[in-house]
Amino acid sequence: METSQVYIAISIIVLVIVALFVAFRSGNGDRRKLTPLAGLAFGFVVAGLFCSDNRVVGYSLIGVGITLSVIDIIVKFRGNRGGNG
Repeated sequence: METSQVYIAISIIVLVIVALFVAFRSGNGDRRKLTPLAGLAFGFVVAGLFCSDNRVVGYSLIGVGITLSVIDIIVKFRGNRGGNG
């Protein structure tokens, strides 16, 4: 196994652990559902991890995923604010 493959495997394991932690953390029924935009962003990041053979494609997919997640955060922030702004 090459060094980059080890990093990818570690990243995927960490993502799975975080996902399981988030899934089991809110066991009281007050779960926040993943928005479609956040799910798409997560998919792009994972696809970028799998496409690490071609760095340009891999980094581009990860960049798109991060950009979509930031857009999702901004949309949620603006939607939760009160007032006229």
